[in-house]
Amino acid sequence: MKDNPIGVFDSGVGGTSIWKEIIHRLPNENTLYLADSKNAPYGNKSKQEIIDICLKNSEILINKGAKIIVVACNTATTNAIDILRKTFDIPFIGIEPAIKPAALATLTKAIGILATKGTLSSDLFHKTAKEFASNILVIEQEGTGLVPLIENNLVDSIEMELLLQKYLKPMISHNIDYLVLGCSHYPYLIPKIREIIGNKVTIIDSGFAVAKQTEKILSEQLLLNDNITPGEHYLMSNSNINTLNHLVKEIDNTTIEQVNF
Repeated sequence: MKDNPIGVFDSGVGGTSIWKEIIHRLPNENTLYLADSKNAPYGNKSKQEIIDICLKNSEILINKGAKIIVVACNTATTNAIDILRKTFDIPFIGIEPAIKPAALATLTKAIGILATKGTLSSDLFHKTAKEFASNILVIEQEGTGLVPLIENNLVDSIEMELLLQKYLKPMISHNIDYLVLGCSHYPYLIPKIREIIGNKVTIIDSGFAVAKQTEKILSEQLLLNDNITPGEHYLMSNSNINTLNHLVKEIDNTTIEQVNF
């Protein structure tokens, strides 16, 4: 089992931001990445639809030998992680908006959350926000339209610029000092976001924390790969792979295929 790959899935290419953190921290691990771009974004689907998709994605990765699965999608985690853990015998690592560190660190008592509708409306999000952010201003903003633009390699488009201006300007006017990115696609927007919000606002995403937790669980389960050679990485998408190729072009030992699932 130690040689078996780490499985990762997301509603498309955005989870590669998490996947990159994992292979940077665990360079000798083999990985499987499933980009469910055909169903992106998950954020506008019903809870049951999201659960059904996550069960299917997990089965695909397990059938290909995954020893652990990282759900590299906020919407999938907040809606389906409990079901996945009850259904399958391998460990699951989830990802959710980092409200807690932002709420504890803010000095202006105002933070922004940029996320999908599915994440912002989930029970887990509301529970976390109520527990850690009840005494501060939390500006929630649905990132409608951002994921399709990223999926189509249009990060630098006029459409992206206009959407980000629309979503971020109200946060700036409320004097936020932390911006939480609640979607694994959004780290690819950090340069564009930084141009709008400046350098005084701290941007938080979950990639580093997820990679660290993945290492911790693998170690506890005695599943860390003992090999000293660099890992091999297989990425599959059920849609056009051009954007996926573009986003991971700097990573060695990768095989990328378009697959029907």
